[in-house]
Amino acid sequence: MKLGPYDIGCTAVYALKSDPRFSYCLYVPPGYRTAPTTSELLVVVHGSPRTFMEFRDRFQDFGEAHNTIVLCPLFPVGVKGDDNPDGYKYLTEPDLRYDELLLDMVADVSKRWEIAGDRFGLFGFSGGAQFVNRFLLLQPQSLWAASIAAPGSVTLLDEQRDWWVGVRDVQARFDRPLDLAALRRVPVQALVGGADLDTAEITHREGGRYWMAGANDAGASRPDRLAALCRSLAANGVDVAHEIVPGVGHHPWPIIERSKPFLARHLSQHRAARAQETVHA
Repeated sequence: MKLGPYDIGCTAVYALKSDPRFSYCLYVPPGYRTAPTTSELLVVVHGSPRTFMEFRDRFQDFGEAHNTIVLCPLFPVGVKGDDNPDGYKYLTEPDLRYDELLLDMVADVSKRWEIAGDRFGLFGFSGGAQFVNRFLLLQPQSLWAASIAAPGSVTLLDEQRDWWVGVRDVQARFDRPLDLAALRRVPVQALVGGADLDTAEITHREGGRYWMAGANDAGASRPDRLAALCRSLAANGVDVAHEIVPGVGHHPWPIIERSKPFLARHLSQHRAARAQETVHA
């Protein structure tokens, strides 16, 4: 497909072909087709304010330095007409699967910009980190790395509790089993600010839309809940790099800067592995 002037650099906003209620923007390095390394894909997921273009812009330097296309989805509030701001964080609303919507976006981008989209990196902050946590559990085969930054709630690998607190009913709910072998192949980074301690927004209360038994059992604060997620993943053989950023509250930009070295390292390893696969194909 021929690319236009708004398809390179900080791009226009594109409607998703399979469901135009959802959209995305990109950063496409101007030389992505001529660089010596194959262009790859990093997906960056916004938090509750939906400032998805700001997140794109914060990763522009990463895209440029590593010849990587940065895809930033927009998951609007209330797409079912009910003002629900949180559906994407939990991956489902009636007749919607947000993990599958993201895979459709990746397929659109892979076709239009002619890059491999079979595996990609995934970063999310706050509400976006909840999305990354749960996407990682359901679709690990699609990822070369995942960076989970300051989620308000977490889903643990707990076979004694149902989704979203645990994973006991994943097969029945999503018509797919947990793939622990694939999950163990994904390097995971878990980041949170040391001063990110306000619990008002993240405490689940009985009668709330996502209330269920055990909703607050992972801990009171974001650092507590992220630590519980790290323990759960590590206990199941997942390689997790856990970092608390001193003096930082619930603010994405310093956290993003801490994610970039991790993503760069695993992008390099992914490229090397892909090159080896090509040699032996």
